[in-house]
Amino acid sequence: MATFVSGVETFVVEELPAYRPVGTGEHTYCWIEKRDLTTHEAVRRLARALGVPDRDVGYAGLKDRHATTRQYLSVPGTTPEAALEAKVEGVQVLEAARHGNKLRMGHLKGNRFEVVVSDLAPGELERLGEALEALGRDGVPNRFGEQRFGAAGDNVEVALAVLRRERREPDRRKREFLFSALQSAVFNRVLTLRTERGGLLDLREGDVLQKRGSGGLFITTDLAVDAARVAAGEVVPTGPMPGNREMEPPAGTAARAIEDEAMVAVGITRAELEPLGRHLPGARRPLVVPLELGSPPTEGLDDGRARLRFGLPSGSYATVVLETLGIETRRAA
Repeated sequence: MATFVSGVETFVVEELPAYRPVGTGEHTYCWIEKRDLTTHEAVRRLARALGVPDRDVGYAGLKDRHATTRQYLSVPGTTPEAALEAKVEGVQVLEAARHGNKLRMGHLKGNRFEVVVSDLAPGELERLGEALEALGRDGVPNRFGEQRFGAAGDNVEVALAVLRRERREPDRRKREFLFSALQSAVFNRVLTLRTERGGLLDLREGDVLQKRGSGGLFITTDLAVDAARVAAGEVVPTGPMPGNREMEPPAGTAARAIEDEAMVAVGITRAELEPLGRHLPGARRPLVVPLELGSPPTEGLDDGRARLRFGLPSGSYATVVLETLGIETRRAA
């Protein structure tokens, strides 16, 4: 069975930025390559080298630790020349240019991946190529990967304890990350229930749909009409990232019943989320996302290995693609 173990030689992630630095402004955008480091640790090391506080460094997304990854960091109070000359263990500044604003989470289009898998059986490379082409045509289930739930897999349990004041977490960023894991667990459960009961893209009464182009949300009122739009790729059904300002399927509808069941399975109620206010506003997340094939999508290597190339929108997981392809994924040692 084909396997994947993440590491600096087997997993390359490159951020697809929402925009490029224009050459003027108070912030220096550093296009960095980091190896075997979290984004937070790369920020800490670069900030120290350039003499600025960690909190002032901006980034658009968090990248995997056990990988070679490239992304932008924005750093105020320095120059492109100083950034390029910085000596930082595990981090190399490849390019630097000025821009006017600090990078914020979400300021990216997506990520491009190169993944090396091993232990391929005879003929398996061809099968993987065909399966990858199918995902490029049909899309990928937008499930959250296991890394969302912590190394011990207990982020949801901890989040529930913090929410119910059975445990304290004074760090605001850690607290919000825990609550996001709680939302993610509900979303994943909705994905599972919909898959088991007809399919992710089968429309149900009350479904909240998202327009592919604009991202606008609306509740279906004509299943036949909107099913044709889903088939044409114009709109996609969404699942909940539950919160106090999230658009929900109307009470009593088939879509709402599935989402209510998912929340019960995770162990949370909407009433418990309401006091969180602006800290957990909620959102909708597409159930299926497009996959962009690389060039070439597959490449045979020696010793029963192969390289896969593909791209995903921000917030979607390469490991989910691999699991969908039937590739066993293992944590790095």
